[in-house]
Amino acid sequence: MKLTDLLKDIDILEIKGDENIKVKGIFTDSRKVIKGSVFIALKGVQVDGHQYISNALDLGAKVIVYQEAIEIADDDIVYIKVKDTADAAGKIATHWYGDPSSKLKLVGVTGTNGKTTTATLLYEMFRRLGYKAGLLSTVANYIEGKEYHATHTTPDPISLNEMLAKMVDAGCDYAFMEVSSHAIHQKRISGLKFAGGIFTNITQDHLDYHKTMAEYLKAKKAFFDNLSEDSFALTNTDDKNGEVMLQNTKAKKYTYSVRSLADFKGKIIEKHFDGTAIEINGRELQVQFVGVFNVYNLLAVYGATMLLGQDPDQALVILSTLKPVAGRFETIRSPQNYTAIVDYAHTPDALTNVLEAIHEVLDGNGRVITVVGCGGNRDKTKRPIMAREAVRLSDQVILTSDNPRWEEPQAIINDMADGLNSQQMKKALLIVDRAQAIKTACTLAKEGDVILIAGKGHEDYQDIKGVKHHFDDREIVKDIFAE
Repeated sequence: MKLTDLLKDIDILEIKGDENIKVKGIFTDSRKVIKGSVFIALKGVQVDGHQYISNALDLGAKVIVYQEAIEIADDDIVYIKVKDTADAAGKIATHWYGDPSSKLKLVGVTGTNGKTTTATLLYEMFRRLGYKAGLLSTVANYIEGKEYHATHTTPDPISLNEMLAKMVDAGCDYAFMEVSSHAIHQKRISGLKFAGGIFTNITQDHLDYHKTMAEYLKAKKAFFDNLSEDSFALTNTDDKNGEVMLQNTKAKKYTYSVRSLADFKGKIIEKHFDGTAIEINGRELQVQFVGVFNVYNLLAVYGATMLLGQDPDQALVILSTLKPVAGRFETIRSPQNYTAIVDYAHTPDALTNVLEAIHEVLDGNGRVITVVGCGGNRDKTKRPIMAREAVRLSDQVILTSDNPRWEEPQAIINDMADGLNSQQMKKALLIVDRAQAIKTACTLAKEGDVILIAGKGHEDYQDIKGVKHHFDDREIVKDIFAE
């Protein structure tokens, strides 16, 4: 492709060299550079691509896109100084792959909790409506039923546009994606055209990265600020920051709510462990989801489906047939008549939501035993809060390992336990081995009780000292029940 075609809409400060040359690839990872390609030096949080420009040149890069002061030595190389290499990377990737997001209807879902469920259910909804669709999510990426492994909630801009281009090639009409706060802040979605954006909620998370809730909120809001006039912005008005998301958007504004008047209004009629009877805009239906938080997710799905011009009757019928996403309030019944629920809840708010949903159904009949840990090398401030919420809403709590990563599991558990007073500690057990913690919970459970195993959900590994060991909460539970 001609270099000039890649440079459209980019804030260029200076060009040295022939911008009319043809290039053979685009890269942000210097190790992957091929001869005759473009290397974009991203200034990341942990790694600065400017340090690897010489490596990229050694591998044959012909174009260097940079933002910091660098040494320019070779006359054969084209040097392009830009205001922001992260922003440029997204736009260059969009041009390289033929602007795929403009060739399908792309909807982004952002918020602390509910992104995976909302995006996945929209993907399922539109496939059942007869459309070809793609999905980019934490659990997995899909193109028309074919799975592609997911490494990040939102991939880097080159991988992202490559996936969207594959969706276009597969004939997809729609694409649904989770949009993480990291991706917004790092401009991984720069250059993409969204047909709509959905806001689920915002609670404490990722403060290891954003440092303050204000910065975290600002990152989420930036997604809506950049939506175009011909797109929609759908927000949860029951969240105190729901309206904030819409303040500066040019998109058409819509709302959903359980508690107040909204464009898409929900109401809960009856709750069970195998589903909930709800009402949406005055129409009753039975859904296979549990908890108020899931009603919000379903309202977002229904709302977006309507805003994308689909038939309400058809959408409601499909909504009643949709099933929960893997590892999200996944229910497993034991032969001893107690229930295990595996859920991805890894923030204080998500844990509270799941435990409250369990209590809503139990209605005082049966105890709640919670197995929970916190991830290593992540926001430490939420650890004591997670422990307190677990103890507040459970009869017994077992604090255990999650993905310790490079931290010591016992140290993480101690951080959680520091949030408990001596009275609260009487309800808590500290068991480092996660499999043993789950087994202990099952030993303690009696008929009618519920065990919540929180934090990992769909994950089938434990990340320990840089190595991913096979570990699946659901497998552990099923093996114990089989015994």
